[in-house]
Amino acid sequence: MKTRITELLGIRYPIVQGGMMWVGTAELASAVSNAGGLGILTALTQPSPEALVAEIARCRDMTDAPFGVNLTILPAISPPPYEAYLDAMLDSGVRIVETAGNNPEAFVAKAKARGAVVIHKCTSLRHALSAQARGVDVVSIDGFECAGHPGEDDVPGLVLIPIVARALHIPVIASGGIADGRGMAAALALGAEGVNMGTRFCATREAPIHDNIKRALVRASERDTRLILRSLHNTARVLRNAVSEAVIGIETREGGCAFEDVRPLVSGRRGAEALAGGDVDGGVITAGQVVGLIDDIPDCAELLHRMVRECRDSLARASAFAAGD
Repeated sequence: MKTRITELLGIRYPIVQGGMMWVGTAELASAVSNAGGLGILTALTQPSPEALVAEIARCRDMTDAPFGVNLTILPAISPPPYEAYLDAMLDSGVRIVETAGNNPEAFVAKAKARGAVVIHKCTSLRHALSAQARGVDVVSIDGFECAGHPGEDDVPGLVLIPIVARALHIPVIASGGIADGRGMAAALALGAEGVNMGTRFCATREAPIHDNIKRALVRASERDTRLILRSLHNTARVLRNAVSEAVIGIETREGGCAFEDVRPLVSGRRGAEALAGGDVDGGVITAGQVVGLIDDIPDCAELLHRMVRECRDSLARASAFAAGD
């Protein structure tokens, strides 16, 4: 397949793995890249910039294909050394950088000065336009269906993707609600030139999470996600489980909710332990509505090849409708 995304990133298929906390490790990223997509390591999954350097080297041992590194920049009382992580990526020869979260302007300039392609994740048209103005090469746009943080505008992909693709002159990657070739065909028809998947890649053999969690994703329907932290204007879409229900219970109680009231429940470390240990009710498990489309746990090569075949079939079928055949 050939789009500006495949040309810019040097990949066979315009399919990008989401940079997921605790999941974007060398095992998954290398498998996606070897299958023809773009695997993404998650910088902050590693405990230090030095550990990230080692993980990048480990990924290089597993694939000769391009892969990228995600750096999500968020406000914090004691923020991690974001710039040191970026330096570790660039000094290790990484030339595809995905940023998310706060305004990445300073990091974009530094990465581009070192010859890197920069992808920035956005959840709205205004943020996409701002990212383009600051020099990013690609915008990855998240619709309201997506896992993780969909923003506060609640605009689904069917509306958001064509709005952003129409407004930007740089290529757009569609993210949220995509799990198969039909969704990929729809995204391309809407103006995107690639797709990003997170939840779907969690339900693959190479994903570094417990089989209990993978099977829970397969069992879940499109109604089995919950929106938490809405009252705090930090909305997150997660799998319906005991923890997410408890968080919503606290948020909706009389008198309101402060972050300290839910902090023990939404702890990232607790979520990481749930993913590794397999306790579906052990912590927050990020998942998008696309769980309703997931019914197996393939390896990454099988998934990508099936997606490309389905995408081509779907586009041909739609073309036949248009031609009146």
